[in-house]
Amino acid sequence: MTIAPEKTDTQLQLRLGSEWLALCSLSLLTPGRGVAVLLPDGRQAAVFLDREGTPYAIDNRDPFTGAQVLSRGLIGSAAGRPFVASPLLKQRFDLGSGGCLDDESVSVTAYEVRLSG
Repeated sequence: MTIAPEKTDTQLQLRLGSEWLALCSLSLLTPGRGVAVLLPDGRQAAVFLDREGTPYAIDNRDPFTGAQVLSRGLIGSAAGRPFVASPLLKQRFDLGSGGCLDDESVSVTAYEVRLSG
């Protein structure tokens, strides 16, 4: 899902179970950078907007270190798959699926996101 740059009132929403949680206005996100959001259950999500304008959300917790840092990672792509590289140990996590590209036995939760408005 790619966004039109002129849509400044568009809201980003994240699916938690059967509910949609409003996160923020899309205009607050910077393409190529992540932000951390606190979810109602106390977990954190890392939210990204890639340079093409596609939003993603995964767990913010790096499963290799336990630190809440994935939102601070660098985003890129490998074989056409967008990923974020952890700023600590550099493992790459697929932004669509949450799977670790460097260790198939490890993954993080990938959240469904949508645009509203």
